[in-house]
Amino acid sequence: MQINLTLIGQMITFGIFIWFTMKYIWPPLIKAIHDRQARIAEGLSAADKGQKELELAKHRSVKLLQEAKLEASQLIEKANKRSNEILEEAKEKSRIESQNIIENAKKDVAQMQAQAKEVLRQDVVNLSVLGAQKILEREVDATAHSQMLKTLSEQL
Repeated sequence: MQINLTLIGQMITFGIFIWFTMKYIWPPLIKAIHDRQARIAEGLSAADKGQKELELAKHRSVKLLQEAKLEASQLIEKANKRSNEILEEAKEKSRIESQNIIENAKKDVAQMQAQAKEVLRQDVVNLSVLGAQKILEREVDATAHSQMLKTLSEQL
């Protein structure tokens, strides 16, 4: 194998190329690779952090949903209880009102009966006076015999 000047020139050129590459090309490439690795690592840590936050948010949303359901059921229970109370109050009021109406009706009936009895008594007294007048064929003075007529009406 012969070493000639072309081979030595190529080796020197290759050495200069390696030195130039190591000095000017390789550092920016290494820096770009390290920057890229750092960004990828940051992205992965941010993704992990986001995943953890997502899990935490899911747990919080489930908890909030359970609390909302519990609160809604409590509100529904309170509303049902209040509606039952209002219904019972209305039933009690209507029962009391119906009793009052019945009592007033009974009083009215008793009063009407008393009035009817009084009218009937007066009619009986008048008929008795007319009957006695017919029997005696003379007029009986109602004012003079009012005590007797009063006693007669009370007995009837």
